Amino acid sequence: MSTPSFAVIGAGIIGAAVARELLNRYPGAEVTVFEKASEPAAHQTGHNSGVVHAGLYYQPGSLKARMCRRGVDLLREFALEKGVPYEECGKLVVALEQSEEARLRAIHEKAVANGVPGVELLGPEGIAAIEPNARGRLALHSPHTAIIDYAAVARALLAEVRAAGGTVRFDTEVEDISNDAGRCGIRTWAGEEEFDIVVACAGLQSDRIARMAGGDRYPVIVPFFGQYSQLAPQHRDILNGLVYPVPDPAYPFLGVHLTKRVDGEMLVGPNAFLSFGRENYEGSRIGVRDSLAVSASPAFWRFAGRNMKAAGREAASVLSRRKFLAGAAAYVPSLEGAESRPITRGIRAQAMDARGELLDDFVIERVGRAVLLRNAPSPGATSSLAIAEHIVAQIADDRDLIPAS
Repeated sequence: MSTPSFAVIGAGIIGAAVARELLNRYPGAEVTVFEKASEPAAHQTGHNSGVVHAGLYYQPGSLKARMCRRGVDLLREFALEKGVPYEECGKLVVALEQSEEARLRAIHEKAVANGVPGVELLGPEGIAAIEPNARGRLALHSPHTAIIDYAAVARALLAEVRAAGGTVRFDTEVEDISNDAGRCGIRTWAGEEEFDIVVACAGLQSDRIARMAGGDRYPVIVPFFGQYSQLAPQHRDILNGLVYPVPDPAYPFLGVHLTKRVDGEMLVGPNAFLSFGRENYEGSRIGVRDSLAVSASPAFWRFAGRNMKAAGREAASVLSRRKFLAGAAAYVPSLEGAESRPITRGIRAQAMDARGELLDDFVIERVGRAVLLRNAPSPGATSSLAIAEHIVAQIADDRDLIPAS
């Protein structure tokens, strides 16, 4: 077999993991990572709470469930090897109302089916034993849910890529892709280069990159921002770990929760609301192209029509930090009236189909000589090393992709 050449689009944690996995599978291969930003992890990877999800919520047998559980093990091992901070602080998913208890028990059943270790249901006394400042009727405890710095992981992965002979090109946006039966061409400001295989891990731009490669219009990316607030220093130790609400099946996002970060800070959030720009992290730079694309999408309006009530609730939390924090105080009463400050937003690259349905599972598509990661929402970062393993195994198993000598 001749030495293959690969292009990886995106230097977030999944793109970095794919590049590393390609060099592990094909030592000496030409692997080039293209990233339009000037540094790694500039988008979703560097704008999240850093939770390493254990696999509680996902449909047993789904790609999400399998990749999450495998990803946790790979991520923990990598973090320990590279000295990246990794803390198993644990997590409580708390039911405040009797109406939430059946949903919480169903989550427990999924967690057990997914092989999540150590999960158990706790009553009020058990909740107090784990988190003395929290309250609730019933809680699911996941002792091995962890926190990490995902941007540090991405940097460590790219350091391995470079050490193995790979190339990482920052400030190099992919402008077009030519994709035929022979090779794939990548066009950037520097010109056009050809590769045997292109793997796109483009996050918020994944649908646009997919279209360049000849992929379908759908799924499209609709960006939703999540605003976090950082609690004042006196509240840093109010919890030992994470406290989450029970997800509402009528609402497409999780809801406000309390998250400890590896640097010791305590975050509240996120809310979830349509972002006027795929990379509008400060909330002040409206992306005209992105906003027009959403407003012109029939799929989005179908989605919006089904979720007006939830949108109103989230809009209130966007406009009033007091209401935003009141959601957290319902779980930790001593946070009533707490001081906080907003920090940089995260923006979720949520894939939506033509019917306006949000895609729940990971979506990987093959078009010609391009492999396209089209949907990787949470737990995408947790699953990153497992997703890379899965993609590269698919490439290795496809004899049409790897050229023969």
